[in-house]
Amino acid sequence: MSKIQLIIEREYMSRVRKKSFLVLTFLVPVLLIALVFVPFLLSTMNGSEVKQVAVVDYSGRYFPRLEGNEQYRFVSDKGNRDAYRIEAMKNKDIYALLVIEGNLSGDSGKVTVYAHKQVELDLKEFVTNQLVTLARKDKIASFAIPNLESIIQKTDVRLSVNTFTWEEDGSEKKSSSELAMIIGLICTMAIYIFIFAYGAMVMNGVIEEKTNRIVEIIVSSVRPFELMMGKIIGIAMVGLTQVLLWVVLIGGIVGITSTYVGHSMNTGQVQAIGQQIAGNPSLNLPGQTLNTNDMGVLSKDIAGNPQMTDLMEVAGNLNLGELAIWFILFFLGGYLLYASLFAAVGSAIDSQEDAQQFTLPLTIPVLFALYAGMASANNPDGPLAFWCSIIPFTSPIVMMVRIPFGVPFWQLMLSFGLLVITFLLTTLMAAKIYRTGILMYGKKVTYKELWKWLTYKS
Repeated sequence: MSKIQLIIEREYMSRVRKKSFLVLTFLVPVLLIALVFVPFLLSTMNGSEVKQVAVVDYSGRYFPRLEGNEQYRFVSDKGNRDAYRIEAMKNKDIYALLVIEGNLSGDSGKVTVYAHKQVELDLKEFVTNQLVTLARKDKIASFAIPNLESIIQKTDVRLSVNTFTWEEDGSEKKSSSELAMIIGLICTMAIYIFIFAYGAMVMNGVIEEKTNRIVEIIVSSVRPFELMMGKIIGIAMVGLTQVLLWVVLIGGIVGITSTYVGHSMNTGQVQAIGQQIAGNPSLNLPGQTLNTNDMGVLSKDIAGNPQMTDLMEVAGNLNLGELAIWFILFFLGGYLLYASLFAAVGSAIDSQEDAQQFTLPLTIPVLFALYAGMASANNPDGPLAFWCSIIPFTSPIVMMVRIPFGVPFWQLMLSFGLLVITFLLTTLMAAKIYRTGILMYGKKVTYKELWKWLTYKS
């Protein structure tokens, strides 16, 4: 077994056995699932009692037509605004006061909401939407044109644009820009987080060994380059192991949680979800009303929805195998490129306090790549997307946004080839800094000093 393999095994085993690794590995999937399911579960629970909103309608034309919901109920206040202000200090049952003045469909209309504390955004939007609808109806009625409202409603046009891609054999495949954008951004964020998290882990590991003087013993048996490469690859394997476990755990937790939610939801909650879906024109089937009595029936209705079927078809048309291969290649290429630089920084400094000065030049291109990736999602073939997907310091992040939209093979090979070449060059440069800095203590290193180490000929 080579010395690099021994170092890789040492780095890997020493880190996966740590309690922090085990806790983080099992805690992150639980937190991610909680971010998705907890708001849903809370929304299905019965909230607090309905809040009463007193209404002072000076025109007398809006209050009779206001409709409450499960959160707010409108009650008539026979007094006026000033009288209510005095009464509000005594009567805490009234949550807020809605004052309507003038004709809302004209220029004299005015709406004000008073409350004991800052008015909730939900209440403001709920009141605004209802009054705008009522004022619109009054405005239409003022034209005295028979059936004008129904005529206007008939002019509403709903248009759904289908997109297809032409294959080289002349066939057509249904596509979705939205789905491609989502997949690209997810891959981009994964690489961005991985580079920062595990690149910093490499740097911290080097600093720790240097501070504890362990490295003096290690370099007596192995070359600094072997030590650096073993540490980089070992930590990369730790990261891949952790990501793989996250995928397995999240998949298992999602399956168990969705099954539990499906069995624990009562009929009323399921019917409420069905009504929400049925009330959404973009999800509703023509001539079909979702009236479900159990989760199984609701699931079948959703599965039979044309948009859900289209989504599954589009997902099937994406070459996920090719996407996964390129993701792994750029994933590892980007990590190895930056990890070698982080290792060089770790070898040049003695403490975490000095890290900021030298990590800033590494942080800027990664942050710019994230910005460029998000901007490129709207124009994946534009100049910004093209050049940032070719330049090695930004290509691992930006290219993953472009791949779901389709990238010529020569661009993929050019981008990855340049990434590999740059990784080899930066590794050689980092090795020179690492070789000198790993055994240097008690001296504040400057960029001028780093340049001397790079140009030093052994």
